[in-house]
Amino acid sequence: MTRARVLLLNAAIGPLDYRVDREHAVEPGSIVLAPLGPRQLAGVVWEADRLPSDAEVGDNRLRPLAGVYDLPPLGAPLRRLIEWTADYYLASPASVLRMALASASALDGGRTTVEYRATGAMPDRLTPQRAQALERIGERQGLVRELAMIADVSDAVIRGLVKLGAIEAVEVRMDDPFIAPDPDHAAPALSPEQRAAADTFMAAVRDGGAAPFLLDGVTGSGKTEVYFEAVAEAIRQNRQTLVLLPEIALTEPFLKRFAARFGHQPVAWHSDLRQSQRRRAWRAIVSGEAKVVVGARSALFLPYARLGLIVVDEAHESSFKQEDGVMYHARDVAVMRGRFEGVPVILASATPAIETRQQVALGHYTEVKLPSRFGGATMPDIAALNLLADPPLRGRWLAPSLVRALEETLERKEQSLLFLNRRGYAPLTLCRTCGHRFQCPNCTAWMVEHRLTARLACHHCGHVMPPPAACPECGETDSLVPCGPGVERIADEVGALFPEARTAIVTSDTLWSPAKSAEFVNRMEAGEIDIVIGTQLVTKGYHFPNLTLVGVVDADLGLSGGDLRAAERSFQQIAQVAGRAGRGAKPGRVLVQTREPDAPVIRALVSGDADGFYAAETEARRHANAPPFGRFAALIISSENLDDAVNTARAIGRAAPEVEGMSVYGPAPAPLAMLRGRHRQRLLVHARRTLDVQDVIREWLGAVDWPKSVRVAVDVDPYSFV
Repeated sequence: MTRARVLLLNAAIGPLDYRVDREHAVEPGSIVLAPLGPRQLAGVVWEADRLPSDAEVGDNRLRPLAGVYDLPPLGAPLRRLIEWTADYYLASPASVLRMALASASALDGGRTTVEYRATGAMPDRLTPQRAQALERIGERQGLVRELAMIADVSDAVIRGLVKLGAIEAVEVRMDDPFIAPDPDHAAPALSPEQRAAADTFMAAVRDGGAAPFLLDGVTGSGKTEVYFEAVAEAIRQNRQTLVLLPEIALTEPFLKRFAARFGHQPVAWHSDLRQSQRRRAWRAIVSGEAKVVVGARSALFLPYARLGLIVVDEAHESSFKQEDGVMYHARDVAVMRGRFEGVPVILASATPAIETRQQVALGHYTEVKLPSRFGGATMPDIAALNLLADPPLRGRWLAPSLVRALEETLERKEQSLLFLNRRGYAPLTLCRTCGHRFQCPNCTAWMVEHRLTARLACHHCGHVMPPPAACPECGETDSLVPCGPGVERIADEVGALFPEARTAIVTSDTLWSPAKSAEFVNRMEAGEIDIVIGTQLVTKGYHFPNLTLVGVVDADLGLSGGDLRAAERSFQQIAQVAGRAGRGAKPGRVLVQTREPDAPVIRALVSGDADGFYAAETEARRHANAPPFGRFAALIISSENLDDAVNTARAIGRAAPEVEGMSVYGPAPAPLAMLRGRHRQRLLVHARRTLDVQDVIREWLGAVDWPKSVRVAVDVDPYSFV
């Protein structure tokens, strides 16, 4: 090639052409260094007929490539996935490519770097920030900036601790090899049901070819052990496996479980990795050395050398939907990567999404069922507690029946779990004198009280402030009252009821890293915790045989708000958290507190009629032409200036095309009308399934101009409607 079209890692510009000098050999997929003005940017050589350029110039005016990285080219299947993702989700190809080249330092050859770790020594002058830094860093290490982010302090605090000897420098080799997992290390004894399912997946791995599967198994049925057999087969075939998990908090327990089966841990990929770990993992993935990769959704776009299997665990989870940047859904993109790569994809879930069930009904996915728990364990008994008939005592949130069940469980020396999907102590704080409510200055959201850290926090933008001694509106002291419960408030109630019980609060505030998650798991398995109070973080992936009671504090919480998936999401969350009970030899019990015991979701949970619930919910979606039978796309217009946001939204609304089978609703203020200091307006597109809505939106927005200060984002197949 003497001329190369290069897709640069800059979303603001399109692909550009460069001259290829004799000393450089490139092909489609080659990773190159290209000049752009005075800078040099990494990019990938692309087929010119697949990626048109807006800046066609003659050969004599082309600038030469600055260099070619000594790395394998990105394969054609990954390039086709990048094109498809950019087209479907209306994103720039460069933004998608950035997820594939996710470690800039990994592009260069092998070397060492200097990281820092705590020495165990305490400085003579221990300020609150230094104490916080050392407590949060623990045994972790990383660059100064990474440790500062972990500890939520400035770089200067970390550098000060280095000077005082509390933190030391350590040289780290960047390219130490990973030990390959052994597919025959500890092969499990599977039940006949599990063996049949495992044989199906192993055959698919051996045969190759795109084959999407739904592994639909009740909680505790051994889905992980079953797909581990497919992973083992991929290792035997010298192919790579990608396992996607919805939360990085689940990574550490998974790694432990994986090591027990395969003798060594897989390669991890998630946001908690240090730069050196990310670099090492990326280079092992691109070389094919990393046989099994387990990670969050971003691992989906990495350049695997010999991909042979993709597993999406807890595939129903809404956290697989990216809500900013490239707004993709990892479950759906995983299926598309399997199609482009020609490999099987296993979607594992105890509560599959309606969209996935519909693909099974259409014959596009193959369903493999595990209808019973493994090893003789039985599903827990589920009962609804009507809070109108059995109300908590004044100022309390737990019904007397649930309190008695907790007491009985403690007497049997078994473990309990209380589930409430609300972080903090109280979702709202107000003044009893004047009624002032504490609202985030950057968002239309209430400030949430966190008593463990003595702060008011916004869960949308991260703004924090100390609770004031007096009301800022009327100046009255001792007048601020918390309204409603969060997990910290439930923990206080449990502490008052059972002062001898050992409790643990499990939220993203307390399990902020895989290491913290591992610590929690170890304490549970050692019997050091009697009662867990947690959010959705504890609804999935954990296996505690001595946990026999689950109490759902407020089952009605997720049913309000008009969300398309509210009922389905509530069913999934409660079914998943119920599945934590009775996973061993001891039977489990689930008590669901509700003011609406006759709601379809509650009736389905209590009766165990999941099929009936999903059938009714699916029919309601069909009647409304809602996904998966119709299509939605959201247009979110935001600006720091309210008038600019409103005027742009109205201009876009006026320019909406009249297309058969498509309706446009709005513009209207978003439910979160301000987020991170930006005013927000929304339009919602509702279209028939067969309409190419992306082309319509692309042409529609291309005809409208708006100020540079205004952002217009398009969310295809939205999961969040705020």
